[in-house]
Amino acid sequence: MVMIEREPKEQQLMDSLYMAFDKGELKLADLEGGSSETFQVGFRLAKKMGLKGVHGIDHYESTSQSLLKSGTNFDLFKNGLMKLISTARPLKKKVQQDSLSIYEYIKTMNRPELVSLSHNLIFNLPAYVIDGKFSEDGTNTVDIGSIDERYIGAEYITLFYNRNLKIYSNILNVQLQNRAKRIVLIMGQLHIGVLSDLLGDNPNYNLVKVSDYLK
Repeated sequence: MVMIEREPKEQQLMDSLYMAFDKGELKLADLEGGSSETFQVGFRLAKKMGLKGVHGIDHYESTSQSLLKSGTNFDLFKNGLMKLISTARPLKKKVQQDSLSIYEYIKTMNRPELVSLSHNLIFNLPAYVIDGKFSEDGTNTVDIGSIDERYIGAEYITLFYNRNLKIYSNILNVQLQNRAKRIVLIMGQLHIGVLSDLLGDNPNYNLVKVSDYLK
């Protein structure tokens, strides 16, 4: 089974697109967003494996990294963000300029040190930030009720963790419904650390990291 970063409510659309792709009636280059890993990796891999389709397990909620803008110890978070940006953006630019293959990009971004870097930024460093505020210009579509600004960094982590818990729930239920024995999960790199922790602690799953395959 191949799971992709699309919501279950989009499954009918994904089924239709995949069927057309599998029959040779759809070129990914002609599809809006066709250059994304959802299609370039997910669709191609599913077809190569002879699967009937792919499965959406995302729960889309948008929270920008710029939402956390102030507070005591904010520089710890800001410096971590700058380190991630200075590491990841040049790699993405190389892919866009065709000087780095998608394979090498995925391989690099899944290195343990880079997964740890992004995971630390989202789920660790913000906890240092207290007595601050969220930016009025920052993006956030998650409603978690009132915000305790004393623990503004912890509130920030909650936004990301909330979404990933729902993604995790989708993974478990889609697998259960389809009785899949093996799963390839294709998600954005920022999700990998937390989902690896959740799945790694689930006794029903044997987690194999992509870095073990991409040599």
